[in-house]
Amino acid sequence: MKIRAVNLTRVFHIGLSRIAAVNDVNLEVNEEKFIAVIGPSGSGKSTLLNLLGLNDYPTSGKMLIDSKDTALLSKKERRKIRLFRIGFVFQTFNLLSTLSALENVELPMSLAGKPLEDQREKAVKLLENVGLAHRLDHRPKELSVGEMQRVAIARSLINNPELIIADEPTGELDSKRANEIVDLLFDLKKRHKTTIIVATHDQEIVEPADEIYKIMDGKLSHR
Repeated sequence: MKIRAVNLTRVFHIGLSRIAAVNDVNLEVNEEKFIAVIGPSGSGKSTLLNLLGLNDYPTSGKMLIDSKDTALLSKKERRKIRLFRIGFVFQTFNLLSTLSALENVELPMSLAGKPLEDQREKAVKLLENVGLAHRLDHRPKELSVGEMQRVAIARSLINNPELIIADEPTGELDSKRANEIVDLLFDLKKRHKTTIIVATHDQEIVEPADEIYKIMDGKLSHR
C-alpha cells in the first residue's frame, strides 16, 4: 500500500478558537517501510494517524491510497480498506473486556465474515508469535499491560494488513516491555513485509526507523 498526503489539513473549532491539528502536511509512505512520527502530546500525531488510517476526514488537502483520492470513496469502501488493508494498534489497546485474548484477536476476521475455524487457527498462531500461547483464554483484566499490548498487535495482523498504524504503542509500558514491543514490531515488519507507521515520543522506536518525521503544532518535517 502506498500512501500520499498532499497539503493535508485538519482543523477543529473549539468555541471561537480555530486549531489546525494537522497543518498543510505532505507525506509519502512507500511499501514495507517503518515510519516514525515524533512529537510531544498535542502536537498533532494522533490526528495525523487518524487521517492516514481513514478514521477521519481532512478539512482540506488530499489523502491518496495507491494514487486514488480517498475523498472519492464511499463510507463502505473506506470501512473495507480499514478492515482488510489496515491494522490499528491504539495506546489504550481497545480490547473488549468480555472477550478472551483469543476472541479479541479473532474479532476483525469475524467482522470480515471469515470461517470460525480459520479465525481460530490464525489467531492462535499470531498469539504464539507474540509470545502469548499461554494466555489464549485470559481476559484483558487478567493480563499485564505489556501482554494487552501484544494482544492488540496480534489483532492488528489478523487480516493480513498491508499497513499497521500504531499510536504510542509503548506509551503505557516500562522500558523493558517497551523494548520488547519495539523488537516485536520490527520483527513483524520483516516477517509479514508490512508497512508500519508509528506515532511516538519514544526514542527506542525512533532510532531504528527507516524514516523519521517530526510534528509540531500540526506541521510535519523530515528529521
